[in-house]
Amino acid sequence: MEKIILESHGKINLSLDVLYKREDGYHELNTIMQEIELKDTIILREINKGIEIQCNNKELPLDETNLVFKAWEKIVDKVGENRGIHITLDKQIPIAAGLGGGSSNAAAVLKGLNELWDLKLSQEELMDIGVEIGADVPFCIMGGTAHARGIGEKLTKLKPFSGKMLLLANPGIFVSTEKVYNNLDLNCGENINIEEIISFMEKGNLLKLGQNMANTMEKTVINKHPIIDEIKKDMLKHGALGSLMSGSGPTVFGLFDQEEKLHKCKEELEKKIPLVIATKTK
Repeated sequence: MEKIILESHGKINLSLDVLYKREDGYHELNTIMQEIELKDTIILREINKGIEIQCNNKELPLDETNLVFKAWEKIVDKVGENRGIHITLDKQIPIAAGLGGGSSNAAAVLKGLNELWDLKLSQEELMDIGVEIGADVPFCIMGGTAHARGIGEKLTKLKPFSGKMLLLANPGIFVSTEKVYNNLDLNCGENINIEEIISFMEKGNLLKLGQNMANTMEKTVINKHPIIDEIKKDMLKHGALGSLMSGSGPTVFGLFDQEEKLHKCKEELEKKIPLVIATKTK
């Protein structure tokens, strides 16, 4: 096999609780991760040696800082020989948006190279490699719906939550994940009841889910970027059952149960937000 075409889906956090800072410097998380239909497309082609990366988005670095580069490095290290690859990235997931685009790309490349080169690595082995690249990579390898603990790598697969209507709004601002973590107030009250939120999902109670979704990081980001709160309020005003910032932002999503309301909300947000995308949970 000389070429393979891959789908690389984004993700949202249906709720996200940052529990405490660990001794290793990372933060302990309790979160619900959900794959979405919004996707990038990746083409892998074999070349003699080394790596070449081509992308339709000029803002994306194509050097060793790109997570697909790191994915190739990890696999090459695993097989013990410099096998070459040309990677074409068609980016539709916004960059640095809290939607896991880079992690998803790395996960797709790990899975793709495993197939292309017939390495016969198990999903668990790929996830072990993935966590060395980024905390969200193991989930992106597994996909679907999951309860995540640790730094996001301890995953429990949940009942599928597919086909739910979402509206994504990205205000086009840069949010530093590192600065958000550094400015979190982790002594401000009770933890988010993730188990209760999972029960609403599994019972199909979208109204209760929408009312109870929460993200510890939101307050810190809103303090610096009030546009996040404005988008949330606009989504609720136009019929979202709930609205939440995904990950460390800046993308905000709204959960809808009526297509007409979603499209009306999309029209209104497009008047002031540079990127608004209708999609669904996968």
